[in-house]
Parts: sequence; structure tokens; C-alpha cells
Amino acid sequence: MLPATRALLIANLVVYALEWLMPDVVISLFALWQPGGSAFYPSFQPWQLVTYSFLHSPSNITHLLFNMFALYMFGSPIESLLGRKRFLVYYFVAVLGAAVAQMVVNRLQDDPGGPMMGASGGVFGLLLAYGMAFPRNKLMLLFPPIPMPAWLFVTLYGVLELFLGVTRTSDGVAHFAHLGGAAAGLGLILYWRATAGNRRR
Repeated sequence: MLPATRALLIANLVVYALEWLMPDVVISLFALWQPGGSAFYPSFQPWQLVTYSFLHSPSNITHLLFNMFALYMFGSPIESLLGRKRFLVYYFVAVLGAAVAQMVVNRLQDDPGGPMMGASGGVFGLLLAYGMAFPRNKLMLLFPPIPMPAWLFVTLYGVLELFLGVTRTSDGVAHFAHLGGAAAGLGLILYWRATAGNRRR
């Protein structure tokens, strides 16, 4: 596992331990809260646009485990491809894109929203980058265990997230954050490609 990927994984695990020790403090300060939300919720703060991505619900360890497994699987190949600095820029652009997308959707749906937590936005950005960089590599679904090329896996997963988000299925899951992370990652990849092409001219 490469250094930046390992550091992100360790940071998520350390923060999860802190959540167990003082959940109310950590979640109220560092989870992402909707700006102008209900008076019953803690207030939005700018740093939450990043810090939310290191938090996971203490009552749902499965969320943490899935995200850390995906970070382990896809982080190092993308870090190796981009280099440490660009990898971190890419990851946190995806995290920011996920946060903004979910806040916009919550506002449009007039939903004050509870705390948004999880590395899923960054992970979806990595998944998209992996699908673009290694489209023919085989990935295996967990349920059912069907192998498929990475490009198809990413496409089907994105369509599923869009469907679940529009139909508001799996309440409590920020589907548009997942899509926002992937979209922000795609935008940055296209920007880097365009600027690299301009430099070669």
C-alpha cells in the first residue's frame, strides 16, 4: 500500500476510534451539517466539507469496512498512476464534490438533513478513476459474485446510485454524494488532460 493511501486509511480508523470515545463532540463538530438547516441540528462550518469524509457512523461499522476496503483496493493503483500529491488533490476534490452535490440536493428537496459522514465520495472518485485508467481490469461484484470489466462495473454502479437517489431508496444513504464525488473526479481528470494537451502544443 502506498503512503498517501495508507495515511488516509489510518486517519479514518483513528477518527472512528475517537467517535467511539466522544461521539457527540466529534460528530457535532466534524460531520457535515446542512447550512441553514433545522435549529435542532448543529451548525454548518466550512471545515466540515473535508472532515466529514473521515467520520463513519459508530453504530454502522459495515460502512467503514466497505469504504476502507475500497480505499485499499483502488487507492494504491491511482496513487501510483497520479503520484502522491496529485492523488491527494484528486481525492479531496472528489470529497468536496460529494459534499456540495448532497447539500444542493438537500436544499432542492427542502431537507434539513442529518449529519453526513463517510469516505464514500472520495472512494467513488477513486472508483471512477480506476475504471477510466484500467477499463479492462476485472472487478468482482460481492452479491452476486460476477466478474466484469472495470468500465462496466463503474457504469452500472453509477446508474444504480442515480436510480436509488432519484427514487429515494435506501433512506439515510447519500447517493448524490457518491455521484458528486465521481463527477468531481471526472471533471478534474478532464481538466488535467486538457491542460496537459495545451502544454504539448
